[in-house]
Amino acid sequence: MSRRRNPYARPDARTRAAKAQGYPARSIFKLEEIDERVRLLRRGQKLLDLGAAPGSWTLYALEHVGPEGRVVAVDLFSLKAPAAPNLTVLEADVLTAPIESLAIFAPYDVVLSDMAPNTSGSKIRDQALSFELFMRALEIAAELGRPGGSFVSKLFMGPDFEAARRALSERFSSVRVMRPEGTRKQSSELFLVGLGRR
Repeated sequence: MSRRRNPYARPDARTRAAKAQGYPARSIFKLEEIDERVRLLRRGQKLLDLGAAPGSWTLYALEHVGPEGRVVAVDLFSLKAPAAPNLTVLEADVLTAPIESLAIFAPYDVVLSDMAPNTSGSKIRDQALSFELFMRALEIAAELGRPGGSFVSKLFMGPDFEAARRALSERFSSVRVMRPEGTRKQSSELFLVGLGRR
């Protein structure tokens, strides 16, 4: 029986480029493209980064909100991000942590979520788990985001996609669906962006 080659086993050009620029993961280019397309991040903003490890999005956010801004990064695992006076790192399970525990600097101008489930090999199960993470991130954004604020979350494309988009449009005045160029061809992930929290 032949084995299919694991496309994630070796670093690709974007992974190498991210490392060369000082970021721990290639996901930096996805956020960078989203930011350029919708002008997401500005100096002085307060930002909540869910599923932050290994830390590329956190580093990018810190650079763009500047020293007068504030970033709160949350993950089950430690971040590869240098200590900064305007960075707060929380090691927590976003699914079970009380929302109040994430509200240290709320309301947030931007809520980001690059959360993804540990893939099981079952596409249907992984899509369902991704939807659960998306809805939790949206719940947090609805509670802790400021009026007019923004939201970005990863979602594995699946049967819950329309439900996710509807839920987002109920809470944000503008909804965009993006698949950044940095997304691997075999990946089912996309990003839903909400602008103008109601």
